[in-house]
Amino acid sequence: MDANELFVPGRLCLFGEHSDWAGGHRVRAPQLPPGRCLVSGTDQGLRARFRRHPDAFVVQSVLPDGTPRGPLRVPASPDALAEVARRDAFFGYAAGVAAEVLRRFDAAGGLELHVLEADLPMGSGLSSSAAVCVLVARAFGRAWELGLSIRDEMQLAYAGERLAGSACGRMDQICAYGRRPVMLTFDGDGLEIEPVAPGGEIALLIVDLRRGKDTRRILSDLNACFPDTPGRLAEGVREALGPRNAALLGRARALLHEGDARGLGELMSEAQALFDALVAPACPELAAPRLHEVLESGAARDLAWGGKGVGSQGDGCAQLVARGPEERDALARRLEREFAVACLPLGLAPDAADRAGQSSA
Repeated sequence: MDANELFVPGRLCLFGEHSDWAGGHRVRAPQLPPGRCLVSGTDQGLRARFRRHPDAFVVQSVLPDGTPRGPLRVPASPDALAEVARRDAFFGYAAGVAAEVLRRFDAAGGLELHVLEADLPMGSGLSSSAAVCVLVARAFGRAWELGLSIRDEMQLAYAGERLAGSACGRMDQICAYGRRPVMLTFDGDGLEIEPVAPGGEIALLIVDLRRGKDTRRILSDLNACFPDTPGRLAEGVREALGPRNAALLGRARALLHEGDARGLGELMSEAQALFDALVAPACPELAAPRLHEVLESGAARDLAWGGKGVGSQGDGCAQLVARGPEERDALARRLEREFAVACLPLGLAPDAADRAGQSSA
């Protein structure tokens, strides 16, 4: 890539979905426990070219199937961009981040951004929207020499996505760190980031279920159970996303550090069972029939150690820990043939941090 090109990957939540916003409720309800999750960047993502523009924010993109979108042209004004963020379903997130950058940095001007390649599935739980937001923040920072740290980029990306109407938490923007596996702790407004080096190779398979889900409905229904909503249903959601999640995450971190693929896969199946029992009843979108068909399939039983849903859950994506690289290839072929899904490989390995540093630099 040349100096004016960037690549930002997607984000795979291995364990701890919804713990980011759940832990954020500690600002007003300190009796709740901190949220914890274990995440990794994906091999798939967005590649874009950028340059300064004197007086406008100009963005165009391409969909994963190659369909072009845009260009969108908006005056480089926080108010004009905020208005687009609130009403444009496709470019709203990008406009929201641009509005936040221009509101906070007097030195910044316009930007021209062209997404050249996008092989990250949209709306499937792999943080395609967060990747866009990080991409915009990073492009502004480099074009206008704003000196942004990775945390600055994450903060701007989060603020821009919220301005566009998303109820997302702060987990998704960790894609700014590249492919490196990290443990995140969310304590109110605080965020701790701890890299976790895998002790051996973990052959993961991400399965795009090619079904729709309403992420905003999921987030709305689950947030309605916080911070102290009465009733057994709401209490179960808080239990699953709080203390039960913290216990799972401690085990997950240890298994990844040891490179125990079998243990990690079996723990994913345990985490999915907990989610189905205590969280899924709070939202019809979480019934996820296609997700469960894939997880319970003969192919998964034969070739994987276990698996679970991805992101906000629902019928977006599944993730499976294959029994090895060859088994992962065979698993992908069987699932694609039997369920008409799309499969994306991801390998977690001891040198993943080094590769992540190169891709996110």
